[in-house]
Amino acid sequence: MNFLEILRFAIRGLTANKLRSALTTLGITIGVAAVILLVAVGNGASAAIAASIQGLGTNVVNVSPVRGGGQSATARPLTVQDAHALVDPVGAPDVKAASPVVTTTATATRGQTSYDIPSVVGTEPAYFTTTNKEIADGALFTAEDVTAARKVVVLGATTAQSIFGTAEPVGGNVLLNGIQFTVAGVLKAQGSTGPQNADDVAIAPISAVQNSLAGYGSLSQIAVQATGADSVSLAQAEITAILNARHGIRAGGTADYQIQNSEQLLATRTSATETFTVLLAAVAAISLLVGGIGVTNIMLVTVTERIREIGIRKAVGAPRSAILGQFLAEATMLSLFGGLLGVAIGVIGSRFTISGIQPVVVPSSIFLAFAVSALIGLFFGVFPANRAAKLRPIDALRHE
Repeated sequence: MNFLEILRFAIRGLTANKLRSALTTLGITIGVAAVILLVAVGNGASAAIAASIQGLGTNVVNVSPVRGGGQSATARPLTVQDAHALVDPVGAPDVKAASPVVTTTATATRGQTSYDIPSVVGTEPAYFTTTNKEIADGALFTAEDVTAARKVVVLGATTAQSIFGTAEPVGGNVLLNGIQFTVAGVLKAQGSTGPQNADDVAIAPISAVQNSLAGYGSLSQIAVQATGADSVSLAQAEITAILNARHGIRAGGTADYQIQNSEQLLATRTSATETFTVLLAAVAAISLLVGGIGVTNIMLVTVTERIREIGIRKAVGAPRSAILGQFLAEATMLSLFGGLLGVAIGVIGSRFTISGIQPVVVPSSIFLAFAVSALIGLFFGVFPANRAAKLRPIDALRHE
């Protein structure tokens, strides 16, 4: 009995119970599609994070407080004065600018419109240059606005659209937690980075934000711009020396702040995203395993239903290898067809944005998922196929 005849018998067996074959295939389809899609989402999240961090530039350093850090008796919060002390031509020649940053949330109200702004940033004018934020309409606030604690605000594109709709935002008034601010300008759109939307932000003078919204606690961070990408390490060393002196951190002591540059932030977040992607892929792989168990179950039922057929074929001379090959071919074809459908669904699904993330398909995940689906057919089809091949003709013919 040649290979083509085995395939012909296998196809005939599968088409005899179309609904059952389709439902068995569905389990493999879901598993393969889930693996491809979830890995694509994980890679899309990594790409979005990388683009967001690299968009800040290669010469940006972030200083943030560490909760519970430093010697408990001398631990101090980061202050505006700390940020200003870092801009020292003598003590820190490799630091170009340092912007104190306070972050909070607020509810914006204009007429009947109410909108929750997830990120209200209080800072100084240098922050816009450091973080590569450009104005699209109106103007940025000035150092004089910071000194006078004027209640002016620059809105991100999403925030402006959500509050003002089609109206002109610049020059308009908006209430932030019930306190009136005047819109000075609207930023150019930077795009969404997954669940975080870089355009859903409101930026105001730090003095106004501390006076009216956030209070005078520790800064959320200090955004520091080095003189160049090659001087980031020198700038970090200079920042460390200045802050250690100001915060009373002795040699060998634990600092109450941490310093990270763009590359370190990228490495940290990418590592976390990769771990998350592996977990997602593992969950999806379980569904493939469940699909394989379904193949075994259905093939065992098929063998039981077709015992008399097997007995007749063996009685007229069909060898054990032909019976074994037929049922293995049926199991493998179910898995392969399910794998092909899963690949198609996964690739098509990855063209759509999922939870604000644009999935990035990894070719290796397609090959791996499809290969695993084929192996599942072979692996989980061996037991029922072997059971069918071992049946004695006389026992099979006597079966009711």
